[in-house]
Amino acid sequence: MPLTTYWLEHAWLDTDVEPGVALDVSEDGRIAAVRTGVEAPPPGAVALRGLTIPGLANAHSHAFHRALRGTVQVGSGTFWTWREVMYGVAQRLTPDSYFALARAVYAEMALAGITAVGEFHYLHHAPGGTPYADPNAMGEALVAAAGEAGIRITLLDTAYLSSGFGAAPERHQLRFTDGTAEKWAERVSALKDREGVRVGAAIHSVRAVPADQLSTVARWARDRQAPLHVHLSEQTAENDACLAAHGMTPTELLAEHGVLGARTTGVHNTHLTDTDIGLLGSSRTGTCMCPTTERDLADGIGPAVALQRAGSPLSLGSDSHAVIDLFEEARAMELNERLRTRTRGHWTAAALLRAATTDGHAALGWTDAGTLEQGALADFTTIALDTVRTAGPVPRLAAETAVFAATAADVHHVVVGGRTVVKDGTHVNVPNAGEELARTIAVLRQ
Repeated sequence: MPLTTYWLEHAWLDTDVEPGVALDVSEDGRIAAVRTGVEAPPPGAVALRGLTIPGLANAHSHAFHRALRGTVQVGSGTFWTWREVMYGVAQRLTPDSYFALARAVYAEMALAGITAVGEFHYLHHAPGGTPYADPNAMGEALVAAAGEAGIRITLLDTAYLSSGFGAAPERHQLRFTDGTAEKWAERVSALKDREGVRVGAAIHSVRAVPADQLSTVARWARDRQAPLHVHLSEQTAENDACLAAHGMTPTELLAEHGVLGARTTGVHNTHLTDTDIGLLGSSRTGTCMCPTTERDLADGIGPAVALQRAGSPLSLGSDSHAVIDLFEEARAMELNERLRTRTRGHWTAAALLRAATTDGHAALGWTDAGTLEQGALADFTTIALDTVRTAGPVPRLAAETAVFAATAADVHHVVVGGRTVVKDGTHVNVPNAGEELARTIAVLRQ
């Protein structure tokens, strides 16, 4: 079987940075061999200068939130006032306009070194709640957009049934709801895994899915061994309302209805009790931290250290896309903890990279990605080490440089499934991603 060889000037191999690594990639898009100690590019090899790491996994995305960037930074407010602006954008999207926007957003992700995205998708129907002729038209638009942008997608199709603990959906939420969890399951069952695509499930939140319907969503995911994600305790108001309605925290409610488990990921997990942390850790439920969004919306700093120590694997997401930069998300998790505790060094650079790569892919159901080893999907990202941000440190500290100094702008080569998606800092399929973003967002703002 013909092979393509990539020579990596420096490569992060899970724990350490190795100089001179050759990756042989087979026609099926997998790594056939990893050879270390290769001092110079072999004949015919593609030479990648800088630091190469596994592709980054953005474990939590709402693609249409990208249209809010900048517009929600005027004046004061809270998550709840921001949400009203978000609803306005959601009302104007169609399958065609969502495809155009998401294609540009996913291209921006590829340019940032992201090779897989978990799209937390609840914008299902037309405004007013009428299904499209294809009830999954909006989800399929996202799948098609990811395909054109060259990245993998886990479509986390989201059950969203209530405006809050049994209350009927509000006007802006009508296009989110299928009415019942059973009807949600019927619709989403028509979506199928395919090359580059995984179909998972999501519970928007305990306020948006009635308690007696949580198990239906969990069972659908369990029967298919699919990822299941849920916004969890992002806001104290949600915790207070859950206590008033059920006499327990959101985490306790999820545990009671069989939602927690090793294929489940709680997103944010910000305002937790010690009991909550114990439940999440002991069940191996994952935690997806989205630090740039959590600080942008003034949500708070979640107990990531305690969660990981309890047994909850950590992943990272850009959520509302205040920025799209997984290096920023990784270092923000550490730097937030430094501010909170006034001590340094809660995670090594290697541990933060694992959250952004291996554990992020696992949270999205891509257990064969996120690592540079034989048999893994050939998804990898190369960071320049000679920019004004990354130049200087010795190569053995390249991982520390990437996590604590690099930005998305330092990514200059991305390969997904053995195919080049970004070359010399330019997206191969979407060379004018910035122009596409400007054009599609302008249409939504008209």
